[in-house]
Amino acid sequence: MQPAKLNYKIYQGSTFQESYRWESETKVYVPISAIAKSAPCVITTTQAHAIPQGWRVRVVGAGGMKELNSVGDAYHLVTSVTDSTVTLNQVNSLGYTVYTTGGVLEYNQPVPLTGYNARMQIRETVDSPTTLYSTTSIAGELTVDTTLNTIMITIPASVTQAFDFTTAVYSLELYTAAGLVVPFLAGNLTLVPEVTR
Repeated sequence: MQPAKLNYKIYQGSTFQESYRWESETKVYVPISAIAKSAPCVITTTQAHAIPQGWRVRVVGAGGMKELNSVGDAYHLVTSVTDSTVTLNQVNSLGYTVYTTGGVLEYNQPVPLTGYNARMQIRETVDSPTTLYSTTSIAGELTVDTTLNTIMITIPASVTQAFDFTTAVYSLELYTAAGLVVPFLAGNLTLVPEVTR
């Protein structure tokens, strides 16, 4: 597996927090039974679904409310769920055409995170022998949530305040007790100096 490449700015003296999800390549299709003309938009499925809150979904083939059908790789973020509904908080469907029939919610099946821990390091360069920052999910600044299938990075303000690099690189790995190591994220970091301190 190739790690996702994401570059970030870290604001010195501020808490850095990002959340990630590990999507498999397996597509899941859940039939739709209703789409409300509402703000936010609520979609009801014909059966119980397993879409986690915070997951990306596409609406494909919905009759009537064609404004909601995804074009290309356009996804919507699920902001809350019940067993048979998803809410898309960023979508206001009040002015959309009335839903008639059909369509599916399409999403990539989550990779279960049970049994995984996470670790992360920041260095000035890939070859640098000095570690500027290091943490693990065991230490608590990385959180592996097996319910929502998320990996959360939280670097406290007290830590970023002490950063003095201009640019750096980072990587985040997932690993198991059995020795499996998955390179998950990597990229460049730019430190924005603190003004209010």
